[in-house]
Amino acid sequence: MSIAREGWPYIAVLLLAGGIVALRFPWVGGVLAFLGLFCAFFFRDPERTTPTDPRLVISPADGKVVQVMPAPEGHPLGNPLGPGAWQVSIFLSVFDVHVNRSPIAGTVTDVRYNPGEFLPAFDDKASLRNEQNLVIVEDGPHRIAFKQIAGLIARRIVLRKKPGDAVSRGERIGLIKFGSRMDVFVPAGTTMRVQVGQRVSAGSSVLAELPEPPR
Repeated sequence: MSIAREGWPYIAVLLLAGGIVALRFPWVGGVLAFLGLFCAFFFRDPERTTPTDPRLVISPADGKVVQVMPAPEGHPLGNPLGPGAWQVSIFLSVFDVHVNRSPIAGTVTDVRYNPGEFLPAFDDKASLRNEQNLVIVEDGPHRIAFKQIAGLIARRIVLRKKPGDAVSRGERIGLIKFGSRMDVFVPAGTTMRVQVGQRVSAGSSVLAELPEPPR
């Protein structure tokens, strides 16, 4: 299994330090080596089979669905798609794959970074108050948004794309280091395909089906 490139510095430093320290303090070296192996597990980047139907919104993150609801109003980064939009929130534990993927094919039209707090990612308030990246992707009549949200442990959001970049459905676009949260916003008229408590996989699980474009 491949490993996300952002993980190699952690893995290399911990394994190297573990090998050196073990010469003098074996148990400490063992702990460092274990942490290095855990980082290799955490930054794993498995291949995924992505559905090809252009109307399907694919999960951008692995984890557990903790909210499916009308998107909130009244906050600058709360609801980027306007009235009638829906929000799906996914909680990523430290045991989930943390590589993020694009929910649809299209062009990144906007990226907004908002510094904030580091509430636990399972807390619903994290969607509005935590450090986050808001990313908007458009493909003709289809427009969706997602937010990479840092958590209590995760304090490093990585986005490999910028406005104007083209993305394919299920393409790797970044990650959030350690436990975190992902909010996905879909427009009014979208048919939701997930429910609270369901586990989803980035790049393969279907969250929603977009409405037919007007003729």
